[in-house]
Amino acid sequence: MTPRVEIRHVTKRFNRKSGLVERLAERAGLKTPNPVVHALDDVSLSVNNGEVVGIVGESGCGKSTLGRVVAGIIEPSEGDVLYHGKTWQDMSPQQAGHARLAVQMIFQDPSSSLNPRHRVDEIVGAAALRHDKTTRPDLQAYVAEQMRRAGLDPVMSRRFPHQFSGGQRQRIGIARALAVQPDMLICDESVASLDVSIQAQILNLFLDLRRELNLTYMFISHDLAVVEHISDRVAVMYLGRIVEEAAVADLFAHPAHPYTRALLQEIPRLDTTRRQYSAISGEIPSPLAPPSGCHFHPRCPFAMPRCAIERPKLREIGSAHRAACHLND
Repeated sequence: MTPRVEIRHVTKRFNRKSGLVERLAERAGLKTPNPVVHALDDVSLSVNNGEVVGIVGESGCGKSTLGRVVAGIIEPSEGDVLYHGKTWQDMSPQQAGHARLAVQMIFQDPSSSLNPRHRVDEIVGAAALRHDKTTRPDLQAYVAEQMRRAGLDPVMSRRFPHQFSGGQRQRIGIARALAVQPDMLICDESVASLDVSIQAQILNLFLDLRRELNLTYMFISHDLAVVEHISDRVAVMYLGRIVEEAAVADLFAHPAHPYTRALLQEIPRLDTTRRQYSAISGEIPSPLAPPSGCHFHPRCPFAMPRCAIERPKLREIGSAHRAACHLND
C-alpha cells in the first residue's frame, strides 16, 4: 500500500548566504564562513493513509522543521518527500497544486498564525474561494459549515481573532485548514499553549475529525502523554535524527533507545510508589556543531568508544520497531 507521505533521506541545513564583501573577506581569511544549522540529518519516515504518527523529542530536535518540509513550506537541502508515491518533479502543475492543498499545517501559536486585521470569515474562506472549493454566493454557508465542524458558532464569523480565547483561536486555525478539504493535517504543538481542559477538547476534536473525514495526521509534540493518547505510531527525534520508531503501545512498553527510555522515565504518573525524578544529564548539543557518531553519546550513560565514531543505523529490531543504537547489536 502506497504511503500517504514518504520522507526519503531528507536533510535540511540553514545558513545565511554571504554577500560579495563577505565572500571576499572569507577568501582572504579575514572572516570565518557563516555558521550552518543542521536541522535535519538523513531522516526517513512514512505516514500511511488514515494513520496518526506522533513526532516527539526535546526542543530544537527538528520536529517543526520536519513538519514544514512535509507541508511544502520549506524545501529540503537533500532527499525527497513523496506524496502518494510521487515527488513534486514527477507531478504536473495541477497535481502539484492539489498535493500542496491536501497537506495543511496547524501551528502552535494561533495568535501569530492568524491575521489580526482580518475577520474570521475572511481567514477561513479566503483560501477555499481562491482554490475553487466554494463559490462567492455560497461562501458564507461554506464558512459556517467549517466553523461548526471545528466547534465554533458561525454567529461569531464577523469577529476579529483578538476577540476569541486561545482555544477558540486554535479552532479557527483548524477551520481554516479544513476549508481547503485536506487529506492530511500536520499539527505542530497544536495544544501546547492551551489549558489542560482545553487540550482535551481539541484532542477529541482531532479524533472526531479523523473518523468523520478519514484524515491522516502528523502530530508533533513534546508531551508524551498527549502523543500516547492520540497516535498510532511514534517517531522519536534527537538533534535532527530519528532514533526510534514503533507502534505507540510497543514503544511505551519496550523502548529500545536510551534516549527514549530517559524520556519515558520522566513522565509524571499517578501511583503511590516513591520515585526519584532526574533530568537527562548534560545539555542538548548545538545543531551548529553536532557530535560525531551517535549524536546522543555525550549524554548517554551506556556510551561506548564506538558510539563516538560510528553512526548507528536505524534498523529493524522487532515487528515494525526500528531503533538507532549500537546496544541493539
